[in-house]
Amino acid sequence: MTTSRIATGAVPALSTPSDFSSNAKDEIAASLTRLLADVFALYIKTKNFHWHVSGPHFRDYHLMLDEQGEQIFAITDDIAERVRKIGGTTLRSIGEIARLQRIADNDLDFVAPADMLAELRDDNIQLAASMREAHKIAEEFGDVATTSMLEVWIDEAERRTWFLFETAREPGRR
Repeated sequence: MTTSRIATGAVPALSTPSDFSSNAKDEIAASLTRLLADVFALYIKTKNFHWHVSGPHFRDYHLMLDEQGEQIFAITDDIAERVRKIGGTTLRSIGEIARLQRIADNDLDFVAPADMLAELRDDNIQLAASMREAHKIAEEFGDVATTSMLEVWIDEAERRTWFLFETAREPGRR
């Protein structure tokens, strides 16, 4: 019954009042929703590797990936709520995440620990770049709240990148 009410337009639109133009709202919301899909994809991949890591450094990698997963998941609600605050709507399903994500999944049965760390390093670099793209859009429309949030998250992604890089570095290599 709910589906038919939505399909017929009987349910009022979710449009939080905002001083942003409809164009600004649409562009910022779209960029943050794509970012949110990437964040969920990276979270799941990080937890996948956390659950499946093996080898002599198991405990260190397992704990680091758990910490990183928690940090990544912690921003999901902030991103979605920011979209709603400016009057947009955001993700509604795992299918929508799959359609929008730019971070590739890894469904392999086994991934060597060094490959896990390298893949997550590259994914965090990609996430930081996507955050910078969203920052440019928010900055273009004077959305200082979104830009300041993104600046913190970019720093966190760069920190995760650094930790993954240093953890995977082989002894004696620069």
